[in-house]
Amino acid sequence: MFFDNYKQHAEARLRPSLLWEYELSNFDWYAMKAIVFQRVIERGRLDDFYAVLNIYGLAEFREGIKIIPFLNPKDMRFVCNFFGLNKKDLVCYTQKQLRQKHWNS
Repeated sequence: MFFDNYKQHAEARLRPSLLWEYELSNFDWYAMKAIVFQRVIERGRLDDFYAVLNIYGLAEFREGIKIIPFLNPKDMRFVCNFFGLNKKDLVCYTQKQLRQKHWNS
């Protein structure tokens, strides 16, 4: 897998601009992990992915992806391909299926 070597990038740091609206000095990284995961998937660079993987670990990141409430279709395909997930296991996919389109458009 592409991110298997994340431990070789222990110096990687998450860019504070990804979480610009939060005070990072007292940020609860575990209570807010869905937000962190979503921001890194949507806007992260390679170093941001390495930083998150160093904080949470690969297994926790893979499982945490499943609880993200919204991802656009492109990001859903990305996480499914890179992390070997089925889109039907993602909350963002199942919630998208429940939303009705306005006026059948």
